[in-house]
Amino acid sequence: MMKILLAVDGSPYTKKMLAYLAAHDELLGNGARHAYTVITVQAALPPRARAALSKEMVDGYYAEEAAKVLDPVAKFMAQHGATPATVAAIGSAGEEIAKYAEQGQFDLIVMGARGHSPLSVMGSVSTKVLASCSTPVLLIR
Repeated sequence: MMKILLAVDGSPYTKKMLAYLAAHDELLGNGARHAYTVITVQAALPPRARAALSKEMVDGYYAEEAAKVLDPVAKFMAQHGATPATVAAIGSAGEEIAKYAEQGQFDLIVMGARGHSPLSVMGSVSTKVLASCSTPVLLIR
């Protein structure tokens, strides 16, 4: 059984990545039994905004934003027979994904790639993840 970390942001690239997983039985479906964790990373609110709000309001905002991304992914995974753990982090997406993957000793990170041109396959988050950790990464374009 592999430990697979799915990095998601709720974008069309996340949807493409999930469709790819569903189409590949060795990753999801037809008895594939892997341990999945879904992670999303929120950018930190600016310090002045955090200072103007209560801790409860800030925490509520982060939780609500994470749920908008994580809940549909968890539902999709459940429809395909997988029950993933979910993680919401705050900070730089590439750094947080890489750090979590290393700490959790994952076997594979799967994420959508958002290259902005035909010559650029990866976006900045993908590039940061690849540069920051030793866990293999499957990029879905």
